[in-house]
Amino acid sequence: MENDKEISMETNVDGQASSLLSEEYAYLDRGGFSSENFKIELRGLPKFYGIAELKKLMNQKLGLNTSKIKRPKNGSHWLFACFQNEEERVKAIETLHGYEWKGKTLIAEIAKPAPDPLVKKRKQEENNGQVKKKKCDENKSQEERLKDAVLPYWNVPYEEQLKLKDKEIKHILMKFDNEVWKMDKSNRSVIEANRKIYNGLSFELKPIEKSPVLDGYRNKCEFTIGIDDETKLPTVGFRLGSYVTGTVAVAPIEMLIHIPERTKQAVLVFQDFVRKSGLAPFSPADYSGYWRYLTVRQSTWNDDVMLIASMYPQNLTESEIEKIKNDLIEHCSSKEVDCGIKSLYFELITKRRVGEEPTKPTHLMGSTHIIDTILGRQFRISPEAFFQINTAGAEILYQKAIEMSEVKEDSTVIDICCGTGTIGLCFAKHCGKVLGLELVPEAVKDAKANAELNEIENSEFYTGKAEDILPSVLARATGDDVIAIVDPPRAGLHMRAVTQLRNSRRVRRVLYVSCRPAAALKNWVDLARPSSKTLRGAPFRPRRALPLDMFPHTDHIELALLFEREQTKEDIEGSSETVEDTSAAPDVENKDNN
Repeated sequence: MENDKEISMETNVDGQASSLLSEEYAYLDRGGFSSENFKIELRGLPKFYGIAELKKLMNQKLGLNTSKIKRPKNGSHWLFACFQNEEERVKAIETLHGYEWKGKTLIAEIAKPAPDPLVKKRKQEENNGQVKKKKCDENKSQEERLKDAVLPYWNVPYEEQLKLKDKEIKHILMKFDNEVWKMDKSNRSVIEANRKIYNGLSFELKPIEKSPVLDGYRNKCEFTIGIDDETKLPTVGFRLGSYVTGTVAVAPIEMLIHIPERTKQAVLVFQDFVRKSGLAPFSPADYSGYWRYLTVRQSTWNDDVMLIASMYPQNLTESEIEKIKNDLIEHCSSKEVDCGIKSLYFELITKRRVGEEPTKPTHLMGSTHIIDTILGRQFRISPEAFFQINTAGAEILYQKAIEMSEVKEDSTVIDICCGTGTIGLCFAKHCGKVLGLELVPEAVKDAKANAELNEIENSEFYTGKAEDILPSVLARATGDDVIAIVDPPRAGLHMRAVTQLRNSRRVRRVLYVSCRPAAALKNWVDLARPSSKTLRGAPFRPRRALPLDMFPHTDHIELALLFEREQTKEDIEGSSETVEDTSAAPDVENKDNN
């Protein structure tokens, strides 16, 4: 729970009492929006609920307008909900207090704002007499602290890194295997027999595939623009910590070995522009300043570089913003600049309300896309599209995915969360049909363009949430051998999408690719869960797992896990009965997917 708001009381010359916010809460009066101003505490929540489910209740059913929900942990019986203004907060309290949900009576009350983390940290240090930096990491150089924050394995030999990652993957997969054992009593004897074969797991775990490139492997980096603690100059780099932990300093990235040299050169070019612009970096401490982020994408095929510069406009006029754009174009196209900047975008970051679409980058100069290659195929990449950050590692990942999936000439591959279509299009020559679906419209445009660029005619791509359009996409599959390739965002796949995979009997295999295996655990368990009224289709059994080191010098690991549909009595007897569920699914036939 949060500390009470500190208020010091004084009496002015008129004898009237005035409330002066303590330093820890001064940020609330500095201007700019803070959701901490309009926060409620919601208690009495049921044991089992989802944040998406709660948002749907609050925003759609009850007509509220939450801007943020802060839950301390999964399954918590209380949380904070934030709103845009006092009127919306009052309405939320009146609506939610005493409301019956899932057999529980909710309690809604005003919540006090949280103290400023920067001020709180400084006060704690002062109170503890920590004027001198006593912590071990604070005795390190700025370069060492940056490496520790960004590349936690920077000083660990590569073979040792692989051992650490192997240990972590085994821990996650053991946890998953134990969950399957607990919920599937009828298969325990099979699970236990397989564990004797596969070294404690009920399925095969392949050795980690090494990254073919250890240094300079990132083809995309997102940098923060801030003040360097050492030089006190505006700097494009990475934060040494987070604002929540009381850190806003940004350190330069020249010594980070996972960033390509050409990307580093482009960063210095833009950093030079920021310093000459006369506009300060944005400060999360007091909401002042302008420059926020720089995203750099680099092709490993031809070294072309794309820059996406983002700024907070504050009170700049349209003519002032236009001048900044023109100056940036001139700076990046200067003959003196030779770091391969072939594409330039500019984005204004503004506070958006619930339901509003985020701002899109505006193209300023050069090509609208850059091109990269995987397994001999060319892929165009737009500013916001997903593309594996380790191109050389992606080649191994996709080749192994093709081998693991046991794809056939008459198979239909469903590429869920397909991004620019890379993995599906790499499958195309091995299968009869590729059907891709993706939330980001620009990525779908890229996927269609990539199919045309590579003269691939057996692919179709659709725009929408996987949980909304998956049934209609599945209905377009041909044949009885349907393979689902799932490469979702870090949060994983929506439960409705998992349910649709379970209830479509023609889906024989699921290849689940995850860059955060621990977060994918729930999806895995639901794929393997015994049949029920909701999950009517036969469960999927884990058969083979392959870890790939896509992120050398970090503690992250990519994992491909193959699931195979358990054969039912109907399958064995050759029944054509289906349990497809396409009810309430939108028809994607007439969707605008261009």
